Amino acid sequence: MKKNLLASFLLVPALLLGACNSGDDTEKSSSTDSDKEVYKVGIDVTYPPFEFEKDGKYVGIDVELIEAIAEDQGFEVELKAMDFKGIIPALQAGQLDVAMGGMSITEERKNVVDFSEPYFDAGVSLIVSDENTDIESVEDLKGKRVAVKKGTVGANYATSIASEVGFEMVQFDDSPSMFLDVQNGNSVALFEDYPVISYAIAQQNLPLKIVGDRLNDDQYGIGVLKGKNQEILDKINEGLENLKESGEYQEILDNYLAE
Repeated sequence: MKKNLLASFLLVPALLLGACNSGDDTEKSSSTDSDKEVYKVGIDVTYPPFEFEKDGKYVGIDVELIEAIAEDQGFEVELKAMDFKGIIPALQAGQLDVAMGGMSITEERKNVVDFSEPYFDAGVSLIVSDENTDIESVEDLKGKRVAVKKGTVGANYATSIASEVGFEMVQFDDSPSMFLDVQNGNSVALFEDYPVISYAIAQQNLPLKIVGDRLNDDQYGIGVLKGKNQEILDKINEGLENLKESGEYQEILDNYLAE
């Protein structure tokens, strides 16, 4: 009887110890599964085919690309929708880790942003109403009103030639408002990135047309705060290279740009 009682008393701590060890292992396993870094990514969801909202979800080339890079590199992303002009200030304020939005790599932006390797060749185009037969080049904009989107390469390009050509420039916060301004005849033309306006005209049946060839060479990059997030940038570049090698990068482009 005493032996049985003694065995029972000795068995209880062993069982308790085993239970404790089992609980610790489960907790570690659970913790490891949710141990991924989460990076906040700023996007402009008025910018199809790169970023837009469809059926309550954010979609587009940039969205699929950064999510695929995150999966490849073992981190997660939290998408933050905002006006394009606010993305870099939010990056500087520490509210974002990564900046996208079809962001062109420019010398001015390089002062505050470290860019990834280029992931898309774009270029600015001149756009007018599809009924307009007067505007055949930028020189024909003299004395006219031209629409641009704030903070974009199109706006920068327009600013650089406005005084020389002699046109008035009006700025908008988003692309749809800019398109509508030209459709309604308030402005005679607008400047926009070629892939964006090509997609918009085709998908939305906009009564607009592209005039001539692209006006400059322009490349998009993924940005992080200058000198602060090299580790994130390295992951982005490595992931981007892996996606190109696997063919997934081209598949993402083809989802939105294939004719």
